[in-house]
Amino acid sequence: MEIPAIPGPGSRPYQEFLRSRHLSAGVYRLQEGATDSQQPHSEDEIYYVLSGRGMFTAGVKTVEVEAGMCLFVPACEPHRFHSITEALEVLVVFGPAEGSGSESAETG
Repeated sequence: MEIPAIPGPGSRPYQEFLRSRHLSAGVYRLQEGATDSQQPHSEDEIYYVLSGRGMFTAGVKTVEVEAGMCLFVPACEPHRFHSITEALEVLVVFGPAEGSGSESAETG
């Protein structure tokens, strides 16, 4: 199976480009000074920072983020990017696929 290319910037901050039963992947873009309004997800998440700089808070821990960093967020943990000083472009991987975590918990 061929993996699709990461989509270019669009009208939405998050653009999914790959989905299967067990995972989904997308790119999340936030401009300098933007507000990250995401809510906790019912799936585990991995973020890989492709470019940009800012801060990231998950639970009670805050870290400075920059290109090359990888972050893990367990399901249901509150988290957000903030204090963005250089536009962020982040590869996001959900396991299982975004929006399916609560279904997995019910059937698992």
